[in-house]
Amino acid sequence: MSGVTPTRLSWGPRTDREGCPLTSAQQIPVVVLAGFLGSGKTTLLNHLLRSARGTRVGVMVNDFGSIEIDAMTVAGQVGSTVSLGNGCLCCAVDASELDTYLETLTRPSSRLDVIVIEASGLAEPQELVRMILASDNERVVYGGLVEVVDAAEFDATRARHPETDRHLAIADLVVVNKADRVDPAELRRVHTAVAGLAERAAVVDAAYGRVDPELLFDRATRRDDEIEGQLSFDDLREDEHHAHPHAAYDTVSFTADEPMHPRRLLDFLDSRPEGLYRIKGFVDFGALDPANRYSVHAVGRFLRFYPDPWPPGAQRLTQLVLIGSGTNGDALHKALDDCRVTGPDDTPEEHSMWGVLRYVPEPEDGAGEDDS
Repeated sequence: MSGVTPTRLSWGPRTDREGCPLTSAQQIPVVVLAGFLGSGKTTLLNHLLRSARGTRVGVMVNDFGSIEIDAMTVAGQVGSTVSLGNGCLCCAVDASELDTYLETLTRPSSRLDVIVIEASGLAEPQELVRMILASDNERVVYGGLVEVVDAAEFDATRARHPETDRHLAIADLVVVNKADRVDPAELRRVHTAVAGLAERAAVVDAAYGRVDPELLFDRATRRDDEIEGQLSFDDLREDEHHAHPHAAYDTVSFTADEPMHPRRLLDFLDSRPEGLYRIKGFVDFGALDPANRYSVHAVGRFLRFYPDPWPPGAQRLTQLVLIGSGTNGDALHKALDDCRVTGPDDTPEEHSMWGVLRYVPEPEDGAGEDDS
């Protein structure tokens, strides 16, 4: 991960190109969905569209052919944008014009919550990730690289496509799909092999691409086509106690009344354990920046902080939600507890914020560049 060299602790409101105030909540995550032909990524994409529960999804694909939507009668026509009828939009794009279509889909009038780019079966996902990270579109934030593999054909795929190992190594989340087509022992073998190749990525098993959308993006509830509100921290805590119908994942919620120590929190984020896919929420750094709370957005190895003024009357809390697979909730809680400022003798020095500010985009530069 890399960031921007800090220059000051005081930040004005961030704005888009029209000068309108921009908050981290308004930035649209862009998720890259990749995998070789036959792995099931289109099946997974269709599942996400069917189960988004009111989230407006923008989809960018290279080929409409297998998208199971009646409106996809414009198969193969690059530059077409089609409404899917449930508030979602779909575009057929040429990768070289990715930024142009991101500009279209991120217009406030589109009111999208997330954009998913389905890479062609032979695409180099790293190039798409680099294009997103290099985008100067202030409304875009990297949402992660999701790699789909076929459990039944994993060994054969690696033999045909040696680049599989490289793709897995840069993934943020790996879905071992078609888990129903192999016996439990073989699934465990494939899962273990994938986890070894995917470094710190979260690895989940699935059948028919049925992963819970909460792994990839926040779901909104809507009435009369208007947003009622994002899933709250209380909703997420309640979800922890209910079985999910699709691929299992772990959700950990953390709240602290005390400010967080910047250096210790950065140490935790820089060394976060394998399987921890997403971190979101707000951080209070206390007297180091009393005017702002810091929204945190982490997916895989990507990390950004966004300082925004505290809402009037808001309680000064740190609230984080951590989402992953195979993580140790007690250990995560303990690690975050250790990041609290424990008292006057533990007061962090001002320069301890420099590490945080490395991951704050300069207001005039938008999101800047980063490494995945």
